[in-house]
Parts: sequence; C-alpha cells; structure tokens
Amino acid sequence: MCGHWATVRWQRERLAALPPVLYKGITFTMPDVLWQLFRENRVLADALPALATGAIQAWILAKYGLRTGGVAILHTFNGQLKFNSHVHTLVTAGGWQVSSGSWVRSVYYDQGTLTRLWRKAVLELLRASLRSGVLTSEMTPDEVETMLVQQERWWSVRIQSFDSMEHFLQYGGRYARRPPIAQRRITYIGRKTIQFWAKDKMSGKIVGIRCSLEEFIDRWRQHIPKRYQHSVRYFGLFAPRAVNHVFDAIFAAIGQKRQPKPAPLLWADSLKQMTGRDPLVDSNGQRMIWVGRLEPQAS
Repeated sequence: MCGHWATVRWQRERLAALPPVLYKGITFTMPDVLWQLFRENRVLADALPALATGAIQAWILAKYGLRTGGVAILHTFNGQLKFNSHVHTLVTAGGWQVSSGSWVRSVYYDQGTLTRLWRKAVLELLRASLRSGVLTSEMTPDEVETMLVQQERWWSVRIQSFDSMEHFLQYGGRYARRPPIAQRRITYIGRKTIQFWAKDKMSGKIVGIRCSLEEFIDRWRQHIPKRYQHSVRYFGLFAPRAVNHVFDAIFAAIGQKRQPKPAPLLWADSLKQMTGRDPLVDSNGQRMIWVGRLEPQAS
C-alpha cells in the first residue's frame, strides 16, 4: 500500500487535536559512515528521535525558558531502500511560558547550536554502547573509536518554516505513515529479480534499480519496526501525559477552542477521497444499495 489513506486519517486527527499555532520542521541527519552502525544496532537507531527532541527542548528551555511540543519520526530508508538513519521533527515555532502562563508565538531556532547538540548526543550514545560492550560491529573497538573521532564534519540540521497548520501536516504526513516503498514504484517482478524506480538526488532524474528477490526483501525488512514500536512519537507539550494538563491552558491563551476527534470517514467516502471514484457506483452509472448478506454455502 502507498500509505495514502493512513496519512489522510492521521492528518485529519492531528488537525483537530493540535493547537493552531506556527510550526517548524527540523530534520536531523548524520554522516553516511554511521548508517551501518545503526543498521546493525537497531535498538540504538530507535533512540535517535529522543536525542533529536532532547536537543530541541534543551536549547529552547535554556535560551528562552519555554516548553515546546512536537512530533518526531525516525526515517531509516532512502529511495533505493538502503539504510539511512535520520529524524524528522515537527515542532512548535514558539512555546509555552510556564512562569506567565502565556504562549510565545515564535522564537529563533539556531541551526549551529542544534547541530552541535545533535552531534554530541549521537556520538556519546555510540561511545557509551561501545564501552559497555553492547555495540555490534564488524570493526574492532579501536577502529570504531577512531572512526567516531573523525566524525566532526558532514552533520546537518535543516530547519523549515510552515505557512499554516495544513502545510505542517502535509509535510509530516509524508513521513508519519509512509511505507518504505509504494507498489506503484515496482515496475517488474520476475522469478529471480525485481525492478523498481527511485529518484537520484544528485541528478534529479528517475533511475531504475534492479536486484534479486532476496536482496529486495533484505532491503525492505531492515526498515520494518519491531512489533508495538511506534513510528511517530510525541514529545514535550504533545506527549500523551502532558496533553490533558496543558492543552486547555494553551488553547485558552491563543483564543481557540479544542476540537473534538473527527468521526472516521465511511468506507465509500474514504475510497472516493483517495481515488476520486465512488465505489458504490457501478459501471452503468447506477448507485448500488445495501440489500443484505448471503450466508456461506457448503460446497
């Protein structure tokens, strides 16, 4: 599945639940030489969203004395289904000032400071795992430490502003409910090989990727989270334990009312919205109606 309907449902629910304030998107990446370490140690990759959100909250609290809220999404794949660990965060542009009980509309997010905090947190995580003997790698401990010492460059934190709540959710929906690959990208399935297309970021062109069935499955499975592992995590003011304590005050401070959870769309309405076609209209243009259910017959 392409994940479109799950994305639409998530967007409708978040649009009703989250406060209509300004938001920013912050993407945390790392040098590509570290991807293999997090691929071999998936439990460490699962900790990356907490490190990214910790950097955001520590900076905003120390600089402005504000509490922020947001969403963190661990993204582990690129267009070729190779492992590429990075974190997409969606965070309030401002924050809640506890001392005055007021909402600060927007503050400046310093890219350089967030990059340094993010780099320090990731390297400390890897070093702590190495010292405790839980880091799995084909390299020796000395080789891993040497590599970590050299990783002072090629760290990136990208900050993007959003014009509206809808824009914010459109951006987040691309990552919150997106599977590693959609069926439409698969162009050929043979007895031994499979082919799919991907966008080459260097040239901007669409290229074909061909690999064996075994390699394709191996590329795919490395991005499947463990059972009950949430791909979307809420932090700060948006954490489940904090919502009921602060949301009423935040909505009151910005002069808005909290919206009830939207009713789920009916099956036919959801398909019509997703495909543009009403599934209850037959090939002759006649609308089908429910008449009953046939019990299964024994053969």
